[in-house]
This record gives sequence, C-alpha cells and structure tokens, in this order.
Amino acid sequence: MRINLGIDVACRADHQASCADRTGVVLWAGYRFRTTTIDLQQLWDRLPAGLDPAELTVVMEPTRNAWVPLAAWFRARGARVVLVPPEQSSDLRDYLNKHTKTDRLDSRVLARLPMLHPEGLHLEEGFGPADALKRGAKLHSTLVHRRTQSLARLDALLEILGPAWHSALGADLANRTPLRFLAAGYADPHAVKRLGRARLARFIYRHSRGAWGDKHADALLVSCAVNS
Repeated sequence: MRINLGIDVACRADHQASCADRTGVVLWAGYRFRTTTIDLQQLWDRLPAGLDPAELTVVMEPTRNAWVPLAAWFRARGARVVLVPPEQSSDLRDYLNKHTKTDRLDSRVLARLPMLHPEGLHLEEGFGPADALKRGAKLHSTLVHRRTQSLARLDALLEILGPAWHSALGADLANRTPLRFLAAGYADPHAVKRLGRARLARFIYRHSRGAWGDKHADALLVSCAVNS
C-alpha cells in the first residue's frame, strides 16, 4: 500500500501535511505541525497502521532550509523523500492558476503530485545546505591539521637553530610575532645583529602590537651571540 505525504513547508509558521493513497484519494488533509520530535512523531502516528516506511513517499518544496530537518527525520525512518524543483514548481503554479484560479502548491496538491506529475519529482539523497556545512567543517579540520603539522616542523627547526632561540621566542609559534620575525629573514643571527637593538625592538613592538619590546629584543640578541 503506497502512501504519499505532501508537506507544505513553512519557515516560521506551522507546516501543513496531507496524506493521499496511490490513486490520489486524499485520506486526510491540513494537519498542522512544527519541526519538533513530538510533533513529527504525532504526524507519523496519523499514517495508516502497519504501513511499511518504504511504501511512504514524502513530497516537499525546498523552502529555504526548513525542509532539511524534515527530510532527515523521514529518511531516518526509511521513507522516500522527493522534492519539487523550483523550475517545476513555477510550471505547476502557472498550470494551477490557469485551471483552478490558485497558484498555491498546498499540501493536498503535493500529496497528489506522484500521480499527477511524477516526472516533476526528484529523489533527495543529500541534505542540501547541510552537505555544504559538512564540507566546510571537513576543510576547516584539514587546515587545522596542516597548520599543526607546520608549527611542529617550525618548532623542530627552531630547536636545531639553538635552544636560546627557542627560549627567546617564547616557544609559542602559534603567536604571529615569532612567525613574522622568522619570515622576515631574521632566523640568521648575523642578520639580527646587523639590524641592531633599536630597530629590532621597533620591529617586534610593531608586529606584536605592543606586547613585545626591549626585553624580547635583548633576549633575541643574546641568543644570536650564543649561536653565532
């Protein structure tokens, strides 16, 4: 027994659902619910008793992002979720406006679409914007991992340059001041000595926004003297 559940998705108001059988006969219509576990379970309980979830087709329009949690909930229970693409929605609205004097794809129309307009339905297997969020989170995780590896490599190279350097830079390469210092070519003790105390102090003061000053400049010059 195939059952179609049409859901008129709302962003802030109540959603509306209508249920129809495979022949298009509406079993019930206009049931209001919210995107909560309790409401969704009550909606599920209204479906015919003994219904195989695989026999249920849920039809929705992709209204903003409000359809995503609904699709996830029904798919988790084994139902088939299909969406009406925007271009198909526009054609259907034009048709309805011409023949019924209304262009609204309400839950009754959506529940009967698998029979009336099967070619206008697309099986939804992803989670819309949630897929993009997942990709973004994975990219962020990859960048964090690469950054951690790079900092560990720099830390190891700094230890090779000399323990005094490691101590002078505070052993915190996540701080941008040591990174700017090293990237400017001052990993060479002779270059730091040529720079001089005054210019070195101004350099680290500027790039640390006042957090570092003469004390750190003196420590760096001492490390140059030890390791040159």
